[in-house]
Amino acid sequence: MSKLILVLGGARAGKSAFALRLAESLIVDGQGCFIATAQPLDTEMAERIARHREERSAKWITIEEPYQLDAALLQAADAKVVLIDCLTLFVSNWLLRSDNDAMQTIVARLLANVNSQTVICVSNEVGLGIVPDNPLARTFRDLLGRVNQQFAAAADEVYLLVAGLPLQLKP
Repeated sequence: MSKLILVLGGARAGKSAFALRLAESLIVDGQGCFIATAQPLDTEMAERIARHREERSAKWITIEEPYQLDAALLQAADAKVVLIDCLTLFVSNWLLRSDNDAMQTIVARLLANVNSQTVICVSNEVGLGIVPDNPLARTFRDLLGRVNQQFAAAADEVYLLVAGLPLQLKP
């Protein structure tokens, strides 16, 4: 049975830890697949990625894919549980490529391919702050807001994390 779960929250709200615990509770036997969208573009991000890798148990295989989430999901077809962390960086990666149409195509294909596994997606909720003061930041906020809405509409379950505490929004 397939299920799509979206985990939203602000920065450092506990989204990834919650999603990882949830995913591991769903892996009865075999392995899960962790699809990572972060790129080690600087030392701090490389260290952050290394810490996240260390937090995952041996239950996980990892696919590092910053752009083609639809193809990565197809690669993970044997996994019963797939954790995508995170949509925020996926949108940022595409924004920097200035190809929003390609990104939307990938989002549509990804959502269409959730069919025989549980897929948990982590994303930042960026719509609760002030309106950004520059066009790039406003474009990012708008794009991510629309992607979050698409995933939330398609999701079976949606959680909002605040200070490490999950609030179930859907169902």
